[in-house]
Amino acid sequence: MVNSELPNSRTEADGSAVLRVLSYNIRSMRDDEDALARVIRACAPDLVFVQEAPRFFRWRKHAARLAAKSELVMLSGGATAAGPMLLCSLRATVERTEDVLLPLTPGLHRRGLATAVVRFAGARVGLVSCHLSLRKDERYEQAGMVLDRVAALGTPYALVAGDLNERPGGPAFTRLATELRDGWAVSPWGGEYTSTPADPHQRIDAILATPGVEFLGCGVPPHLDPTDLRKATDHLPVLAAVRVPAAEVGFPQGTP
Repeated sequence: MVNSELPNSRTEADGSAVLRVLSYNIRSMRDDEDALARVIRACAPDLVFVQEAPRFFRWRKHAARLAAKSELVMLSGGATAAGPMLLCSLRATVERTEDVLLPLTPGLHRRGLATAVVRFAGARVGLVSCHLSLRKDERYEQAGMVLDRVAALGTPYALVAGDLNERPGGPAFTRLATELRDGWAVSPWGGEYTSTPADPHQRIDAILATPGVEFLGCGVPPHLDPTDLRKATDHLPVLAAVRVPAAEVGFPQGTP
């Protein structure tokens, strides 16, 4: 059941789009897959920014099965982005996708970004799903690479979401939140802490957006089944409703 306190998806008369955006670390689907899909469906998202998607044997099959159970489709990422993945509803019109591998630090886990550009009605928006390093210095550098990728998307608006492996006030989190708007900070809704489901005590997952994207609410949904949350994975999901303005569409000269 959709929580009525957070706006549902819709298209405004001016072409802008209200989107429900979910960020979720799914721990490679090593837990209860059906509980995970129920949590995602209960959030009724237009977009899901996944971290720790399946990366190994038959990973595409596992990811596609989760998308189908969640009543969504795969957009980009997975093993080809070293874990981050994007899912979307059929409401999205896909312009392009790109999986990006970040520089590898010897001895550390490879990181990457799942990116896309999509349209919802008149709104055009870039997407970046990320999972930053456990090591402080590398995490800070990766935050800068995320911002570089946002700029390279060339879209009027962008959404960034993921497991930042850092609490607000940390160097990497601050680097992102200086240029992007932190959904919980500007429009808190539901719960704040995302780790762990059994003992929520820290916020290390976030949804952020470029200026111009309006947050209508952002946080851990308060009315999800607690049993499913504990069974699904080792993080709690972050859900936001955002309003993305309609973008002016330019046409090449001579186009009718």
